[in-house]
Amino acid sequence: MILTIENILLIGSLLLFISIVVGKTSYKFGVPTLILFLAIGMLAGSDGIGGIRFDDPKIAQFIGIVSLNFILFSGGLDTNFKAVKPILKEGLILSTLGVLLTAVSLGTFVWFVTDFTIFESMLLGSIVSSTDAAAVFSILRSKNIALKNNLRPTLELESGSNDPMAYVLTLAFLTLVINQNESILSIVLMFFQQMILGGIAGFAFGKLSKIIINKIKLGFEGLYPVLVIALMFITFSATNVVGGNGFLAIYICAVYLGNQDLIHKSTILKMFDGMAWLMQIVLFLTLGLLVFPSQIIPYMGIGLLISIFLIVVARPIGVFISLMFFKMKLRRRFYISWVGLRGAVPIVFATYPLLAGIEKANMIFNIVFFISVTSILIQGTTLSIFSKWLKVALPDKIKPIAENDRYILDLPKSAMKEIIIPPHSYAVNKRIIDLHFPKSAFISMIKRGDQFVRPGGATVIEENDILVVLLDNDESLNEVNELLEKKTLI
Repeated sequence: MILTIENILLIGSLLLFISIVVGKTSYKFGVPTLILFLAIGMLAGSDGIGGIRFDDPKIAQFIGIVSLNFILFSGGLDTNFKAVKPILKEGLILSTLGVLLTAVSLGTFVWFVTDFTIFESMLLGSIVSSTDAAAVFSILRSKNIALKNNLRPTLELESGSNDPMAYVLTLAFLTLVINQNESILSIVLMFFQQMILGGIAGFAFGKLSKIIINKIKLGFEGLYPVLVIALMFITFSATNVVGGNGFLAIYICAVYLGNQDLIHKSTILKMFDGMAWLMQIVLFLTLGLLVFPSQIIPYMGIGLLISIFLIVVARPIGVFISLMFFKMKLRRRFYISWVGLRGAVPIVFATYPLLAGIEKANMIFNIVFFISVTSILIQGTTLSIFSKWLKVALPDKIKPIAENDRYILDLPKSAMKEIIIPPHSYAVNKRIIDLHFPKSAFISMIKRGDQFVRPGGATVIEENDILVVLLDNDESLNEVNELLEKKTLI
């Protein structure tokens, strides 16, 4: 079947519906939803029962990049910096040195067992060197795997921040495959340029985006998530234009925004959570359509060999050497090395050799696809089991509520006070978002004359308003008093 304007919406919506329905029940059988999305795409493709002919790596790459923007941005928004801060060094080392060591060790193995050149081998190693944010986020959060200490933040920080490193390595070795006379120095300079400019741009756009979101008056709550989408794509594309790493920039930008006070923040977070799931489904369906299963079969043997080496040798090498200078129990290091999930990102990166037209591009793509599938099947289905074997999982009775529910947990419920805002108060004519209320206090309602006003970030406080404030304790009340200056309690 050839996709046309007339049937693309019908086919797309049916595939989306089937993916959601099938994914809902998949975990009863221990199968990650992501692998089912891939399988549905493959069944709908030209080699499957659907017979849909899709063989355009350029469109697949475009869909992949757009999807990764949403997935990384959503992951960044959900990253609690307070939880990440204690393990920031470990996470950054894993996402840089760990990725490099994985790429080099796997590339060396590929060079020995195949007829690839050294640069082609390193290119393959680079493509699959990073853990996949979509796979890690979706599996850890969907299964609600609760891990001891800071293990889960470490895994999520690594998976969210290591794609830029893999992307740079992929571009670097692809350049060397195409032009073997290219100077190694120029590749090293490109690496530092990408990472430094990406980091600076991400932080700068994060601060700028916060100002724009909180200062602009759109009138409709539903427009704020749309505004954030625009800012996300501006961050990514502008960073790429100046020679920086757009993936790194949007992740840093999102982490910054996710830990700031924003107008309609809850609406923005919920929208991006839904969009991240939609993009994961669309991405895996697209990649499933792009692959031809009949072309993978000849490479299954070498693909399985490379995949096993990646899981049991290359990934542990990257993890253990990267963490050798940090105090960490051996079983935690083993679990981190096991959560080296490969998913959609390597397949998207594998489209770059296809578009560049290098000799072994098709072989690389099919091997990478097979590695991603086996990684999700082998590692993705055993994360819970290994967490119990290695004794890094929390007992069910003390499991925290899922990450997406943390905003409910943040609402203090132990005390309530009504605070009158006198005419001379600091809060008069200021928006709630600009007051920077302490985290231990929450305005649940505003009495304004005979009316009750539901507070939001853009709500302007007026004189004689009565704020109904939920508090943690008396210390929280003192912080509020200092913030609002002179006022009376009733």
